[in-house]
Amino acid sequence: MEWFLKVVRDNYANFEGRARRKEYWMYTLYVFVLYLALSLVVSIISWVSSTLGGLLSFVLWIAYLGLLIPSLGVTVRRLHDTGKPTWYVILAFIPLVNLYILYLLILEGDKGPNAYGPDPKSEEHLDPFSGSQNINSNSY
Repeated sequence: MEWFLKVVRDNYANFEGRARRKEYWMYTLYVFVLYLALSLVVSIISWVSSTLGGLLSFVLWIAYLGLLIPSLGVTVRRLHDTGKPTWYVILAFIPLVNLYILYLLILEGDKGPNAYGPDPKSEEHLDPFSGSQNINSNSY
């Protein structure tokens, strides 16, 4: 849950810097589970009452729009981690070319600093006591 909150709370409209694979994929997992659960609830309620189901469907679309900007932001930062420019996110909307974007999202990021900032997995971003990344750090 920390990864989801990090993207939504700390980096809501941040399109600069780099995002680790773990940050991107954990955020994506939480969004997928959230939408799946909410869609299931809306479907059940729609089956009982179409009026209430329609209202909840509208609320679900508002939630989708609210998460659109942080989703684009974390995707752009993930592309930056592989050394690709921001405009590559547009390629995700082109059939078959979007498989290349998926490949980039799965690919390990550049080691060391690149044109978009320092390596998020570098030693300076690690928690000295646990050896894991300090995700509360905003110094990307």
